[in-house]
Amino acid sequence: MSSEATVHSHEKPSGWGGGVSPLGASYGKMFMWFFLVSDALTFSGLLCAYGFMRHKYPDVWPIPGNVFNEFPFVHHPLPLAYVGFMTFVLIMSSVTMVLAVEAGQRLQKKEVMKWMFLTIIGGLIFVGSQAWEWYHFITGPENGVTKTVFENGAWQTIMIHGANLHHNQYGLPVFADFFFFITGFHGFHVFSGVVINTIIFLNVWKGRYEKRGHYEMVEKAGLYWHFVDLVWVFVFTFFYLL
Repeated sequence: MSSEATVHSHEKPSGWGGGVSPLGASYGKMFMWFFLVSDALTFSGLLCAYGFMRHKYPDVWPIPGNVFNEFPFVHHPLPLAYVGFMTFVLIMSSVTMVLAVEAGQRLQKKEVMKWMFLTIIGGLIFVGSQAWEWYHFITGPENGVTKTVFENGAWQTIMIHGANLHHNQYGLPVFADFFFFITGFHGFHVFSGVVINTIIFLNVWKGRYEKRGHYEMVEKAGLYWHFVDLVWVFVFTFFYLL
């Protein structure tokens, strides 16, 4: 009887067998996947709405290469160079997160801390760069443009510098609305990821996961970070390149 029980205890559970480990994953990972799927649907809706408006006004839609051409300490236009740099930094931070997860699976605390720290630095650079991009998009170049707009019950000719939720120097105001909402929503995710990674880093430093005998929290944080990275690839492609 005891040998039979031992045999059953070593059998691999079926995918929908239930228990404490459905589909071979912990509940923490399962709920992280549920959250990521729901979040992916939100970003998909935003990008679909952007694509619809982009297709509706093809002749007057701003060309991103003409809008985002500023680069720090460079005094001539470099179309999409800075956003390309931001993308590179975020992708590299995803690579360091992979190395942190791999080090955690080998229970190498110091390596986990090193790669987590570099991931946090990459996230901070991205968030800071996005704030810089927002600043230049809002303030715009010195020359500005003159536009006739309907304000306070009458048509008026005003000088516009940069873009906000009501006026856009570069073209349709809805372009600026989508820019603020999509990149802002994604930037909030990156900032949240930096905060989460910092908390995980401090827990690793205190040895909390070492005492548990596993670094599953690093893996869950890694899932979130890779998701943020993947979403940015889509935002970069659909918003900046197409």
